[in-house]
This record gives sequence, structure tokens and C-alpha cells, in this order.
Amino acid sequence: MRAAVYDASRHALDVVERDVPAPQPGELLLRVRACGVCRTDLHIVDAELPARLPHVVPGHQIVGEVAGGATPERPLGMRVGVSWIASTDGTCAYCTSDRENLCDAIRFTGYDRDGGFAQYALARADFTYPLDKRLVDAHAAPLLCAGIIGFRALRVAGVERGERVGLYGFGASAHLMVPVLRAWDCSVYVATRGDAHRAFARRLGVDWTGDAADRPPHALDRAVTFAPSGDVVVAALGALRKGGVVAINAIHLDRIPAFDYDALLWGERQIRSVANMTRDDAHAFLDMAARIGLRPQATVYPLDRVADALAAIRLDEVDGAAVIVP
Repeated sequence: MRAAVYDASRHALDVVERDVPAPQPGELLLRVRACGVCRTDLHIVDAELPARLPHVVPGHQIVGEVAGGATPERPLGMRVGVSWIASTDGTCAYCTSDRENLCDAIRFTGYDRDGGFAQYALARADFTYPLDKRLVDAHAAPLLCAGIIGFRALRVAGVERGERVGLYGFGASAHLMVPVLRAWDCSVYVATRGDAHRAFARRLGVDWTGDAADRPPHALDRAVTFAPSGDVVVAALGALRKGGVVAINAIHLDRIPAFDYDALLWGERQIRSVANMTRDDAHAFLDMAARIGLRPQATVYPLDRVADALAAIRLDEVDGAAVIVP
């Protein structure tokens, strides 16, 4: 099979030939139909996250068809999704209290084990998600991390129906939250750098757009930051009402600069981080996505152009999501 393999010693990603892997008990072999490209993949290949393996196939937003290791619940030919969390121990205090996203033994797809930038991939069966037929491959792939983690960020921020919500940064994850927020009758305010991203947000019908440092016309009830920048976190804090919440949706952040506590945090404003996702988040979001007809904008790349897809993410040249179709 063809696979894009990241070599940590050379900081290089090469498309090579590999044997098709064999599923172990409890695993499925998936024929990859599509795999979304996430900014976390970029953090891995740019060595902004420390390598866990000397060689790994990135990609953790996998739409696949069961080709081996089938079970009655996951028969041959079933289309399933795979996300960032590959496995947890299932027994720790976090796992047994509906917080498996915080498990200390957590393993990640495309980081701790090979992912979906390949023609075939393995996945633990109980961490796969049956996909509604209304979710087409290339549009379903970005939902599996960008969508699920964005949805969790709204949950962590405590978004309630009818509130004013700010989205800071407007890429693969943020743009998927606009129809979700609309379904909850929320007003949506987008602060992001670049005229193209602001124009994209306006095409999706948001209530306001501005630069990341601009103050929205109304105080926000909640804000989610998607850009890996501490400056953006401070900007979002400055737009909150008293009692509001900023949720930081980033696995990697440069730093948070010093800021004025009295002006920006006092008044029971909160900063919360978003760590991974749970299977409950995945099931709830994917069900909602099918019901509301969520169709992310996707730019499709063949496997041999995976480097181009990552470069487009790096340079913010993609509206919506980039998807590899091997």
C-alpha cells in the first residue's frame, strides 16, 4: 500500500510503499476512503510537538471501510470514522467518570500509532464511529476532529441557546461551528486575520467579522480561540462580558502575554482549555451533523500531494478543510 510516513530524525514526510497491516484482536483494518488534514498534523511534521515514534503515518480524521477484523457491530464494508483519540485504558478515574479525554494512558491516531495518510489503516473497533449515509466521504472527514473538537469547545465554553459567541481564527474547525451555532439560535462573531478568511465567514452568514484584535460591537457571552496564539486569547478576553468564558481550542499555544487582570479577567470571567474529545462528543456531534446537513467546504488532494495539503494549511491558503483521498 502507499503511505505518507513521517521520519522524526529527518523531520521529513515521504510517500512510500508499505505492507498492508494486519489487525490484532479488537482492531479493524480499514480501507481509507478519505482523511482530513488537521493543524495538529502540521504541528507533528513541523516538530512543534515532540515525536512519540521514530516513524509514523499522520492523519486522524479517517473515513474508512471495514476490510478486516470485522465484528457483528462493524461488518465488512461498513463505513466508519476514526478520530484523534485512538484508545484509553478505560479503567482510570478519568475514564470511569466520563472524562476519558483526560486519561493519562491516552493514545492518539497519527501520533502514537499510524493514521490515515495511507491506503489502509488500523483502528481499535470501539473507537470507531458508524457514519450516516448523509455524510459524504470528503465532507465527513473534517468532521472527525475539526468538527468534534470544535463541538467540544462549545460545550467547554458552556454555550447556551441564543447567546453571542465569538470565534477567534476561522479555519477547518471554526467554520464548522457556524451552522451548529445557528441551529442553537446564537449570534456569531468572527475575529480572524486575513481578508479572505473574513470574506469566507461573511459568505457563511455570520453576524460580524473583524481582525483578531478588533472589538466586536457587542460584549460576548462566550468565545472560542482556534488560533495557536496567546495574543488571540487576550483579545478574546477583552471582548467578554462579566461572567463570560473563553475556551482555548489548541493543542499547542505559543504563550499568553501578561495582561491587566482588573480590566480583562476580573468579574468572574474564565479561561478554560479544551483537551481532546470523548466518544460521547463524537456521537453527539456526528448525529447533529447528519440532522442539520452539515457539509464543510473541502479541498481534496491525492495522497502524493500530502505535502501540498500541509503547506496550504501552514500558509492559511485553504478555506474550510483540506482532505486527502488516497
